[in-house]
Amino acid sequence: MENSKRDRIYKVIMLVIITAVLTFMVTSIGMYNYYTKTNKGTVQILSKIDISEDTTELDKKIEIVKKYLKENYIGDLDFENMQEQAIKGYVDGVKDDYTEYMTKDEYEDLLVSVTGDYVGIGIYMYQDEKGNIVVLTPMEGSPAQEAGLQPNDIIVSINGEECRNMDSNIASSKIKGIQGTTVELEILREGQTIKTTIERRKIEIADSYSKVLEENIGYIQLTTFDEGCSENIKKYIKDFESKGIKSTIIDLRNNTGGIVTEAINFSEIFLNEGDTIMCSYDKKQKETVIKSQRKKETNMRIVLLVNGYSASATEIVSSALQDNDAATLVGTKTYGKGVMQEIFPLFSGALKITIEEFKTPKGNKINREGITPDIIVEDNVETEDDEQLQKAIEICKQDEV
Repeated sequence: MENSKRDRIYKVIMLVIITAVLTFMVTSIGMYNYYTKTNKGTVQILSKIDISEDTTELDKKIEIVKKYLKENYIGDLDFENMQEQAIKGYVDGVKDDYTEYMTKDEYEDLLVSVTGDYVGIGIYMYQDEKGNIVVLTPMEGSPAQEAGLQPNDIIVSINGEECRNMDSNIASSKIKGIQGTTVELEILREGQTIKTTIERRKIEIADSYSKVLEENIGYIQLTTFDEGCSENIKKYIKDFESKGIKSTIIDLRNNTGGIVTEAINFSEIFLNEGDTIMCSYDKKQKETVIKSQRKKETNMRIVLLVNGYSASATEIVSSALQDNDAATLVGTKTYGKGVMQEIFPLFSGALKITIEEFKTPKGNKINREGITPDIIVEDNVETEDDEQLQKAIEICKQDEV
């Protein structure tokens, strides 16, 4: 029993790490504006930039390196890829956790994570310490599940190409493809090699689901703040209200964030018109205060579940509802990502830059500090019980008395 829970917790942690890589990439007001309003953000900006004096020095250094490579390297040189990697390395020199240059493939993955669907076989996977590409779990109803892929399967090759020590992003791009085509995988499972051919299909990633718990308590789990998720939350709440439910638990544990505008829309469901949702500060420390523009849509009692992997947009929602006394927070301190990024489509990829820091409605710092729940409850790894959920249920029961 104890091993079962430890295994479950391990899988959750690995899933969160994978999700975090994508989710942190989309936490930006600018991303939403570019994606929905500007033909997927295609812009011409080079003509608007004043070239600095150090550009000549950088060009000289690159030309020197290029000369040595052309004269001595025995293989073929992909200059387009080299330029892209040079830009990526230059931006990495900023040494900010969230500022980066995304290649074309990385930018396309970003757009996929915003819309919540893609064409592939439907697996969560990760790379272990030995360089193996490992299946974390197949998605429910996916081609991978139908083909019999299982957690802990090692993907040995993709279409005959060995993938050990292959970058996981490259492996992912090779597995994805055009709808209706197939991909051949060689799988290693408990010492046995298995070959399987799987048809690629459109994979719709569910961001949430709902159910009714004991004592007529509503329960909603939201895994990411992707496009349209706040509308789903409204539907769940209205459905609960039609059943006479007075209290709802919204599980934001392991939700690493997403689109900031969705977090704002989510908050407005539970806040009064005029309530402060968040305060943000740009490079010049100019303050922008975002308030709810709508009347609250429910008077239902709300309990939010959070933990150390609740981050970014999740922290906007958590602090907005906590500071305005619209929900009770239960769990452990949140991650502490209190900065936003804007996406500038550039060349064949895109430049992501940290442009603002956000704080709670009461002005408390979130970045690198997190949000402390109203009621702190640790999840005991020695038990099968979900102590945090049980505490939330207990609070809802008290409200019904």
